[in-house]
Amino acid sequence: EVQLKNSGGGLVQAGGSLRLSCAASGFAFDRYAIGWFRQSPGKGLEGVSCIMISDGVTYYADSVKGRFTISTDNAKNTVYLQMNNLGNEDTAVYSCVQLQYCEASKFGSVLTWGQGTQVTVSE
Repeated sequence: EVQLKNSGGGLVQAGGSLRLSCAASGFAFDRYAIGWFRQSPGKGLEGVSCIMISDGVTYYADSVKGRFTISTDNAKNTVYLQMNNLGNEDTAVYSCVQLQYCEASKFGSVLTWGQGTQVTVSE
């Protein structure tokens, strides 16, 4: 059974940092990509970042470039999303996903959704 355990959300002040973790199991980790979507009230679903495990190719939405960094620990089958200089616009539910692939310009098809974790940025 494919499982994605998403953790690390919480409340942070504007300008602060959080790190999300997505621990994957139940599939060949290095054959797929892992990414995060986010959604906030009144806004559509946004693909934030993804990484192709096999070759490390990454994608970042324009809204997070220069502030967010995605990385992997292949020994732990875990992907991290380091989020720095957070602002109110980053408040959302963040969900990690298993993707068919990740390219520098786009997400591949979503294969599995993990549970969401709330990130709230306060003034």
